[in-house]
Amino acid sequence: MREISSYMIRDAVAQLCIEANCILPSDMRKRIEDARQNEPWDTAKGILDKIIENYNIADENNVPICQDTGVACVFMKIGQEVHISGGLSDAVNEGVRRGYKEGYLRKSVVADPLRRVNTGDNTPAMLYTELVPGDKIELTVAPKGFGSENMSRIAMLKPSDGIEGVKAFVLKTVEEAGPNPCPPIVVGVGIGGTFDKAAYLAKSALMRSVDERNPDPFYADLESELLQKINSLGIGPQGFGGRTTALAVNIEKMPTHIAGLPVAVNINCHVTRHKTVVI
Repeated sequence: MREISSYMIRDAVAQLCIEANCILPSDMRKRIEDARQNEPWDTAKGILDKIIENYNIADENNVPICQDTGVACVFMKIGQEVHISGGLSDAVNEGVRRGYKEGYLRKSVVADPLRRVNTGDNTPAMLYTELVPGDKIELTVAPKGFGSENMSRIAMLKPSDGIEGVKAFVLKTVEEAGPNPCPPIVVGVGIGGTFDKAAYLAKSALMRSVDERNPDPFYADLESELLQKINSLGIGPQGFGGRTTALAVNIEKMPTHIAGLPVAVNINCHVTRHKTVVI
């Protein structure tokens, strides 16, 4: 049994909050730059140029890529041979508290969804834990802005709706979102499980590199088909038209009930931020 101090988790979360908000992952940069080279419309090219300029300035000056520094979504894969000394949730929230203060990041969390009083420190984090084999902790911080989160949807389809029903729901969700989630977007799709599990699958799909396809060829083909259909909608960068509406479609799936076909779509903007460390 390996012991890991909650202070290590706190410090890692604090640093990841800052880095994830200020440094766009390399796979996202390359995908945006490739889209710029392949975009035929001058207006769309100009917008992509501004997006590239923006994330380069953020990187060079260690400032947030976007003014919406999001809710801190924290994903933890905890090895079964790990013992955490101290409170896990307290450590994560203290890390978020410190990271958002030290990084001068906007605090966007309200304590109550109806009374709308800001917590003042961007806590609590949205914490997702998974037990895995081993004696390490894989820790990912993914700040999630709500311009894109608000455009996400879930549907409890019937099994008879099948693959065509899934495709139609994903395309309808993206089309209705239009320019609101600041395209070009990354589309996370969760298929299967239950109502809540489908949503979790869709959000966790956004943690996967945009260069990594689903290992199942059937779903890899579906990802490619949906990406092509989404880019054919013509919404384009920031909604001004063009062929670059989405940079990737990532699908995650799991078994489900014989009577159900849950499908969730979690949209992320071109600032698809996430940073991972292994403790």
